[in-house]
Amino acid sequence: MQDKEAPKIEFPCRYPIKVVGRSTPDYATAIRAIFERHTTGLIDKDIVTKSSRAGTFDSITFTITATGTDQLEALHKELVASGRVSMVI
Repeated sequence: MQDKEAPKIEFPCRYPIKVVGRSTPDYATAIRAIFERHTTGLIDKDIVTKSSRAGTFDSITFTITATGTDQLEALHKELVASGRVSMVI
């Protein structure tokens, strides 16, 4: 059996990140603020928000210009540490 390596990402690149958390009035604003600390040039068309059928959760997909693994790791760490995020995909 041959070990397969994960595909290599060439940076910089457009990179979608989906964040899921409980729907609250300030959820989208708080999550966007975290992304803005780790990225530049984020515009509204790069953000897609969907609510769960029951309206309990919101998923927000941010398509960012990823500059490297350090940036992605720092962003993920802050999202999880916020206590507002149930899942980062």
